[in-house]
Amino acid sequence: MSKRFTVGVVATATALAFTVTGMGVPASAEPATVRTFTVVAEDGVATEAAIAAIRSAGGTVVSRADEVGVYQVTSDRADFQAKAAAATALIGAAEQRAIGRKPKLDRVEQEHLLAATAAKGTGKKPGKKPAKMDPLDDKLWGLEMIRADQARKVEPGDRRVTVGVLDTGVDASHPDIAPNFNWALSRNFAPDIPEIDGPCEVASCLDPVGTDDGGHGTHVAGTIGAAANGYGLSGVAPSVSLVNLKGGQDSGYFFLNPVVNALLHAGRSGLDVVNMSFYVDPWLYNCTANPADSPEAQAAQRATIRAMKRALTFAHDRGVTLVGALGNNHEDLGDPRTDVSSPNYGDVAPYPREIDNSSCWNLPTEGPHVISVAAVGPSGKKADYSNYGTEQTAVAAPGGWFRDGFGTDTFRTDANMILSTYPKKVLQEEGTVDEDGNIVPGAETFVFKECKANRVCGYFTYLQGTSMAAPHASGVAALIVSRYGKAQGRGGFGLAPDLVEQHLYRTATKRACPQPRLVSYVNEGRSAEFDAYCAGPVSFNGFYGHGIVDAYAAVTTPLKSRR
Repeated sequence: MSKRFTVGVVATATALAFTVTGMGVPASAEPATVRTFTVVAEDGVATEAAIAAIRSAGGTVVSRADEVGVYQVTSDRADFQAKAAAATALIGAAEQRAIGRKPKLDRVEQEHLLAATAAKGTGKKPGKKPAKMDPLDDKLWGLEMIRADQARKVEPGDRRVTVGVLDTGVDASHPDIAPNFNWALSRNFAPDIPEIDGPCEVASCLDPVGTDDGGHGTHVAGTIGAAANGYGLSGVAPSVSLVNLKGGQDSGYFFLNPVVNALLHAGRSGLDVVNMSFYVDPWLYNCTANPADSPEAQAAQRATIRAMKRALTFAHDRGVTLVGALGNNHEDLGDPRTDVSSPNYGDVAPYPREIDNSSCWNLPTEGPHVISVAAVGPSGKKADYSNYGTEQTAVAAPGGWFRDGFGTDTFRTDANMILSTYPKKVLQEEGTVDEDGNIVPGAETFVFKECKANRVCGYFTYLQGTSMAAPHASGVAALIVSRYGKAQGRGGFGLAPDLVEQHLYRTATKRACPQPRLVSYVNEGRSAEFDAYCAGPVSFNGFYGHGIVDAYAAVTTPLKSRR
């Protein structure tokens, strides 16, 4: 059954811009400014033949990934994209500019900052800290919901288990990240581009491994595996290794080529889990032949679909469990609304696109072997912003919901969201921490500072979104590998991704659809567009999929091997 969904955030009027791929380019042979493309070969085409076709179209191969038939190409020909699309050896060329964005710092994830009527308090007083938990763990209702606090007594995670955070980077200097950061396997695949990222911090424009100038990746990493070290807070799997796979720009854009290269590195390096809370493409939906799109745009979308599917399959076949955020468009993805937001960058204004469910995808989350995660609030209800649908939702997990608890004193409070690690530099840029490292007045309810005896300090903040739900599921997946993984050749350790996925589903806490099944969020201040119908039985439905992930059940239920 075909799936289709967006990942991470809803497109809004204030969203970061996307690049228009293959539109507004004159089909002539006149010289143009040198541009960079990601070119994808047709299935079964030999490397030599693909390179010859690229050269014939007027391109120069800069780098190549032969395993998946993907090439980084430069060209000064205005008609290169059209010629690549017409070449029988090639699927098409996607211009390698800002063609995606990470789901961070928008109207969904930082709703509490944008809400004029936001409550000043946290909504609830911290409870008594459980034994042997970190100081801020009493604020992590998500750990309790999925019983990660109990699971760590049985299995806190194995250092040999590696979890890749394919995101904006990971701040390895953070005191809760540093103990679990894997320097040897971490890589940066997305050099800064001054036109969109601002001045480069280093001469090479390739930020050092272990840095995060966006913040989103560090927040995700903390939920997965912040150390249980008596300081700050702890993650779902506090003893696994965290790997920085920087595939997004500082400014929030994602390119196809860095994302593909990150997935190839994950497969080659034998990573166990990769969390993906972003989407790649200038289109809300990536279609093979949408009649509203130009021929060049259609070819570029087909190339993106094929490249991502190949890269995801490559990683999966080499032992990587893939987890993705379901998206924040408050949309039934089995019955989507007309896309009126694409393309979101360039000279061509967005125009209506009817979306065909059988030929349109959002990637990487809709790609093969990806576990799609919906978001719930502290009450266990589907967050109003979260996408849903029986074709898409695999599991649900705590993602935060600022507006949860209508009718109680917790309604519209920071504590309804997800607290995790965050870079000091980004908080300073956002204006919630001053140049001396102090939290500014008014931000004390959603930014926290913890210092160690050696005066090294770390910072923490609240966000919400399916981007916060996915790392809860990734953490549970990492615990499953830790608990049931086996030693493999050449000193390796791991567990087949299909077994991890099956066990995650089997041990999730089943949750029935609400009654009535049609849920209105009018009390939360939402329009009728947010109304959501939950289809399916308790065993599997559009709001919760196979259920809300359960870390304790995952590490105490015997693993069933496939026959």
